[in-house]
Amino acid sequence: MLTASYTDLFSMKIHHGGVFSGSPGRQYLNGKVTFVDLVDPDELSIHEFNAIIKYLGYHGTYMMYYHFLIPNSDLDFGLRAFGSDQDVLNLLQYVSECKIINFYVEHGSTKLKTYFVSPEPKKVIIEELPDEPSTDDVGSSRCRKRLCLEWDYKEDETNKGVEGLEDVATNEIGNDVDGLEHFASHDIDKDALDDFDPFFGQTYNAEKEGNEGAEQEGSEGDEGERSEGDEGDTEGDGDDSDYIGDEEDIDYMAEVDMTSFNENVDWEAEWVGNEGDKEEVEYEAENPMDFDDNESDSSGSLESSRKKELRKLKKMHEKKEDIVGAAFNFYVGQIFGTKEEIKKMITMYSLHACRDIRLIKNDKTRLRAICKGQNPVFKEVGGSNKEVGGSKKKAKKASASGEHCPWVLHVSTCNNESTWTVKTYVGGHTCLQSRKLKLCTANVLSEQIMEDITPNPDIPLKTLHEQIQKRFQISVSSQQVFRAKKMASKRLRGDYEQQYLLLRDYLVELQRSNPGTTVKLEMEIEPNPHTTTRQFKRVYICLGALKQGFKALGRDLLGLDGCFMKGMYPGQVLTAVGVDPNHGIYPLAYAIVEAETTNSWSWFLELLGDDLDLEANSNFTFISDRQKGIIPAIAKVFPSAEHRFCYRHILENMKLKWKGKAYNDLPWRCAAATTVPQFHAEMEQVRKFNVDAYNWLKQIPPHHWSRSHFTGLFIPKLFTGRAKCDVLLNNMCEVFNKQLVDGRDKPIITALEYIREYLMRRLVLVQKVIDKSQGPLTPTIAKMLGKIKEEASQLVVTWNGSTEYQVNGAWGDQCCVNLEAKFCACRRWELTGIPCKHAVAAIWFSAANGGTVALPENWVHPHYHLQTWKMMYQFKINPTNGRLLWPKSDYPIKIMPPKHHKQIGRPKKSRRKTAEELSQPLVKGSKLLKIGKAMTCRICHKQGHNARTCKGKGTPS
Repeated sequence: MLTASYTDLFSMKIHHGGVFSGSPGRQYLNGKVTFVDLVDPDELSIHEFNAIIKYLGYHGTYMMYYHFLIPNSDLDFGLRAFGSDQDVLNLLQYVSECKIINFYVEHGSTKLKTYFVSPEPKKVIIEELPDEPSTDDVGSSRCRKRLCLEWDYKEDETNKGVEGLEDVATNEIGNDVDGLEHFASHDIDKDALDDFDPFFGQTYNAEKEGNEGAEQEGSEGDEGERSEGDEGDTEGDGDDSDYIGDEEDIDYMAEVDMTSFNENVDWEAEWVGNEGDKEEVEYEAENPMDFDDNESDSSGSLESSRKKELRKLKKMHEKKEDIVGAAFNFYVGQIFGTKEEIKKMITMYSLHACRDIRLIKNDKTRLRAICKGQNPVFKEVGGSNKEVGGSKKKAKKASASGEHCPWVLHVSTCNNESTWTVKTYVGGHTCLQSRKLKLCTANVLSEQIMEDITPNPDIPLKTLHEQIQKRFQISVSSQQVFRAKKMASKRLRGDYEQQYLLLRDYLVELQRSNPGTTVKLEMEIEPNPHTTTRQFKRVYICLGALKQGFKALGRDLLGLDGCFMKGMYPGQVLTAVGVDPNHGIYPLAYAIVEAETTNSWSWFLELLGDDLDLEANSNFTFISDRQKGIIPAIAKVFPSAEHRFCYRHILENMKLKWKGKAYNDLPWRCAAATTVPQFHAEMEQVRKFNVDAYNWLKQIPPHHWSRSHFTGLFIPKLFTGRAKCDVLLNNMCEVFNKQLVDGRDKPIITALEYIREYLMRRLVLVQKVIDKSQGPLTPTIAKMLGKIKEEASQLVVTWNGSTEYQVNGAWGDQCCVNLEAKFCACRRWELTGIPCKHAVAAIWFSAANGGTVALPENWVHPHYHLQTWKMMYQFKINPTNGRLLWPKSDYPIKIMPPKHHKQIGRPKKSRRKTAEELSQPLVKGSKLLKIGKAMTCRICHKQGHNARTCKGKGTPS
């Protein structure tokens, strides 16, 4: 408990959202519990408690009653009302002894009789006490007003036996059932309960919503009425001569703000209590308003009284509940601000009450709604009609005329006013509930299913249809549900066309929140230069944090790939993804373009080169598929770059002609070969197996797909290497594109935000792994080096006495190692930057023979060190504000959506599957199927059918 170390503070345990069960053994059921700690008793008030209840999510749409529980008491006899300042004083008696006070909130109505018991005041005295002189202004003095309430409580004899109530027996009311019945037997005027504040946002806020001028005019008359017959009021500003108090009264004096006291007292309420104790108090506000008596004519007083009556009607009807709840309760005199507000309330009433409400009058000044439900008519056995609750004659008349339900609502505007007032309302229905509602449109349903769409945007249509019918008990078609889901998704994700207009503002916000971010927006060329609109063409984004992290790594390798957009407007998402020190993906840049063409890829690579400070002759390495647009684009922008082809795409193209496991294994050995002689040996095996496959594979230059022709880390006396990576597959881009599947069917800004949010979350997840990692190397590289050490332990090393070693393994596995040059004849160390098994064996041999060499971990390239990994991920992507907080772009040209030609048929959202993916499995259960095997008929000996389906006339052999 936080208040344990604070002797003057206490904690509130608030029970809310539930209901009380019956007595005896009363319990608070189905509720929630919220703790509020460090509560100052001097600052506790009903208004503060109202603020807490509002923070918990209750906004005053219905009445609420507050109770507190006397410590060490049960819910049958220990509950006390908590709705006025005096209730607060009663509560504070227990704070010094108990640091946790239980509060209970009742919603809608209360059955506890403690709330209908009001204390009997002996006198209410307002005294002005001069403050002590201020040190700043010695000659000045101020007056403050102090309200002293002295109450009479009746002590019940049954209270003396209740445990824990001896010290406060004189201050409690109605502690037993008999006492409650005694108070409940009085005729209590409900208007007198307005002094209490058992709920927020209803009584006092409803009065404030009216005309403030009318309240001011009425306040003068009210004040005059209160001043009549006041025998105990003060004269002048001096001390109150009628004030008589004792020590007990002084303990309960509370300083209050007199302005708020005047606003929160209902002076029109009738007094309920002993007439002998009734005393009126003359009250003068601290800042009284001046009223002009000459302007208070008869018309103004009539208008003020009319508005007072309307407020009373509102207060009275807000406490009632219709069959569908107080939120949809109509009454004569009800005021609305706009016609749309009325129509929405009528629609919700129709939906929740299952009544077929129709708008038969709907113009600028009037709105009339009726219920089209039919009254039930039944046929007797004898063939005559009889209506429920009516005579046979009336039933025939109703059946002949087709009489509808008498429910009517007429709302219109007043003269020279913009408010709408209910003029006629006939409540109550005589018809049966209907399952088909005219006002239940797809637009209305879309607003009601937002809570279902928001957490699960991909909810199945059938499931959503069932939920709507179960919740509202109405009949809707599948087309309505489809349109409603489409509208709700549009509200959730945004409009496709509207987001192009806001695209420039989003890009400005992205650059503001993420410094160093590169954003390039390109639009279609417009032949008319005077037009104020341009069609969208491309957008490129490279976040500043990703750019800094990639430069911190220094590995010159990027994977390039594209994937298609699945939304209303076509396009392609181009991505550039690197590899981090732990062999994980590290996305660098992304763009949305019109298509994968040579022009779009050249534009993307030029912007990428500017961000990475790459020249045209840079020794950079790219890996991609063999898409027709990207090959000439790389050759044009970076002619000196090394361009690798993804081996998987080569294999997929090869499977279109040759299938089988051998065609998977043989080409892979050629691609995985690290030396040129080994590559030629493996290609010879392919030629012996299939000459056509060999010729097809030979057409692809080996420096695009085989490790034997890749440039490595260091070649003596020639040039330095580039990538420090022997990757053959473009898996980094495939993995990144898979994460973007759910975002590629959204509008453009939503799609760009989906990518940015994924990148922001990924950096955080990787950072958590980095924080848990230990050692000089990253976890993945440490495992790889461990396997290399196991293989190195089986090798034999021979030293030439200088810097070179001969390492022998199985037959044919013999390589020369130069530790000084960090070179091995197998070229694995050169390609990856990680010592191969031959190098590790040579390092161990040198250390065992007195050489000053470090551990194998120190021979690994710095790209794989844990410290480099930390440096790469120290840059974070910052979040962005919502649309309402975006800075407005000053560019006058509006961006329009790209051209779109709707294709015939259903839009395709799935990618085209490969031949291997389309092929059926060969094994079903424990049997091998004959898929792919040519079938021969045993009758006609022809292929393509069997004997059962043979149409020839031959005889079986």
